[in-house]
Parts: sequence; structure tokens; C-alpha cells
Amino acid sequence: MTSLRIGTRGSALALWQARHVRELLLAAHGGLEIALEVIKTRGDKMLEGALSRIGGKGIFTGEIEEALLAGRVDLAVHSLKDLPREQPAGLTLAAIHRREDPADALISRDKRQLGQLPRGATVLTGSLRRQVQLLHCRPDLKVQPLRGNVNTRLRKFEESNADAVVLAAAGLVRLGLGDRITQRLDPAEFLPACGQGALAVEIRADHARLAELCRPLDHLETRQAAAAERALLSAMGGGCQVPLGAYGRFERPGELTLTGMVANLDASQFLKQEVTGPAGDAEAAVQLGIKLGQILKSMGAERIIAEVLSQTTPAQEGGAA
Repeated sequence: MTSLRIGTRGSALALWQARHVRELLLAAHGGLEIALEVIKTRGDKMLEGALSRIGGKGIFTGEIEEALLAGRVDLAVHSLKDLPREQPAGLTLAAIHRREDPADALISRDKRQLGQLPRGATVLTGSLRRQVQLLHCRPDLKVQPLRGNVNTRLRKFEESNADAVVLAAAGLVRLGLGDRITQRLDPAEFLPACGQGALAVEIRADHARLAELCRPLDHLETRQAAAAERALLSAMGGGCQVPLGAYGRFERPGELTLTGMVANLDASQFLKQEVTGPAGDAEAAVQLGIKLGQILKSMGAERIIAEVLSQTTPAQEGGAA
């Protein structure tokens, strides 16, 4: 009997994700005993400030990765979008599971879609990426910050006077809340965060036996799309302090399409571009992300990012996540 410990955050969604990975491992292999260990992260403790103001790398993953490196847990399950673009030395992603719906979802009080909200409507979100795309679609909207886990954000929305809230569709569906969705926002138009909808299984790089156990959970197309998205993020120097979205998908076999977006905080400067290329392996996908980053930079992305960072980067609290 092989005993394993999964490190996870304690939110309902994080626990669902960890249990889901546990069930997948148990289904793939006999003779496993898998326990969950809840680890509170800095992002779980700091609930009031906007993520762009809190700063720091790995705000939702750092403490879990420390436990992994120390051997207190054997593997960690993360929402891929929460992982910083660079992993700590000694850790690797053993699996990126098949991506669920990457889209963002609008929940409105009176079931109106985004284009039907009244002029000057208030929409809640904790994401700069969502904020700028909302303003790009509807400059008249009032976008206000919102923090907390999925259930907390829904409760805060219900208790507010806001007209709508935007959350990740995958999280809502995983928690059995898909019927709350008013409108699925097309991810090719309203770009998700890098890796949104995908789960990452992280292990120590020297744990070859565990890497083999996790192999059945890995999904090649999701890994390649995520590699392109994260390469774009890295090329742009992005993180939670930069309104940057990316969406990679295979619209034809072997051909990866990657769309990227960056904007300033009021969306008055909004860049969006798309590239398509072969993705026979992870390196080809990475190169596609780098290529798109170069295109966006040639259009003025670096100037936009510098402007945003001058407004969002907190003093004495670390760099971009």
C-alpha cells in the first residue's frame, strides 16, 4: 500500500479539486492510500485588499509549495491559473489535467446578459483582467473589487446593490452552481487567465515514482495550450498586477491558436492579437507564446504594462505574481 498526502487550500473549490485528483489517481492505480492536508496560504489570510495591491509571487501557492519541498506533502493540486509563471527549484508539474470550461461567467441579478445591463450598471470582480475587458465592452460600467472564495463572492454579491458579478465558469460548475450562470462569456472574445479551467498536479522533481503515477492524469493538448499561454505571460512580464489574458486552443488537429490581450486600467489602451502555428511539442507551444509576446510588444504593450505597474505595484510587498 502506497500512502500519499495531497496539499490543498481549504476552500470548497480547492477541496473539490484535490478530491477529484485523488479519485482520478485511485481509479488509475490500485494499492494507493491518499489523504488530504489543508494548508492556509497568504492569499487565504489576506482577504480585504485587491490582489493587484497585495502583490507577491505565489500568493495562493507559496505555503503549499514550501510543504511540498519540505516533504510534509507528496503532491499539490492547484488551479493552474494561480501558479506563478516560474516554479520553485526542485518542483515540477507532473500533470496538467484536461481543461474544463476556460470561460468567465456573468451572473446578473435580473438575468440580463452583459450587453443588456442598464447604463452605469455595477459589476463586481477581483480581477484586473476582467475589469479591463468589461470596460472595453461597456465603458459605462462601474467595476468594483470583490475578494473571497466562490461562495463568499456570491454571498457578497447578493448582499450588495451590484447588478452583476463575474466568476470563472469552471469553478461554478465544479461546485454545482452552474445554474447560476446568466451568460458564458466566449473565451475567444473575453479572454481568460492563463491556464484558467485547468488543474495542475505539482510534485518534487526527484520523485520519479510519483511522476509515473500521475502520468495518466496528464492531457497533452491542455499542457501545450497552457505552455503557450504561460510563455506569453512570461514574455510580457505579467501576473496578477497586469490586466493580461490568454487563450490557447486547438481549432484543427496539431494547430494551436493563441489569442492574447493586455490593456491599461481604464481600457483606453487595449491591445489584442492572435497567432496560429503547429504545436507538435511543448517547445513549439512555448515559441508560439513568445512570438505573440513579441507582436504585442511591437504594438506598445511594454509601455502599457509600465503604466499599469506604476499604479498597482505595492511598495515593500514583492513583485508581480
